[in-house]
Amino acid sequence: RFWDPDTGVVRLNGTDLRQFDLEALRKQIALVTQDTYLFNTTLAENIRVARPDASDTEVLAAVERAALGTFIAALPDGLDTAVGERGVQLSGGQRQRVAIARAFLKDAPVLILDEATSHLDAAAERAVHAALSELMQARTTVVIAHRLSTIRKADKIFVLDQGTMVEAGTHGQLLARGGLYAHLIARQITIAGAAD
Repeated sequence: RFWDPDTGVVRLNGTDLRQFDLEALRKQIALVTQDTYLFNTTLAENIRVARPDASDTEVLAAVERAALGTFIAALPDGLDTAVGERGVQLSGGQRQRVAIARAFLKDAPVLILDEATSHLDAAAERAVHAALSELMQARTTVVIAHRLSTIRKADKIFVLDQGTMVEAGTHGQLLARGGLYAHLIARQITIAGAAD
């Protein structure tokens, strides 16, 4: 509910989102975005934002599941490392993995991934994909992505063009249609092949 629809209704379990208390609704949702906001404090405190009462053991488990363990182990102060204003001490990919660790820690029934792997290189993306696959289990997940490898296994894919939904279906159905989705997949495969 950052914005309400101009027309129509968005429902959660059959209830119009506008009928929920905003704070109660947001407790049910974990969000991983392209640009993760970090506070000028430690890594542990930034992850614990998702659930302030979490134990150190729970924070460490979230770190491991988000593929941050090796990075944090290499830091002189580990989870007590200060990240600087807006996380300036971390790369974009590291900030996104902090957001993924927050999502693991929050363990909300609804997960929104908005370009959640956009800042990751290919090796980091593979590690995070395994973590995201685990995170998506047994919860409603909405994935917003230009990098189509993120959405191939989705139950339903909606293709938007200029703000209008132009196709909907599974990965296989959309490829078989040969429309915009198939064109985008072919283009991404060509670009990936050229980079190798």
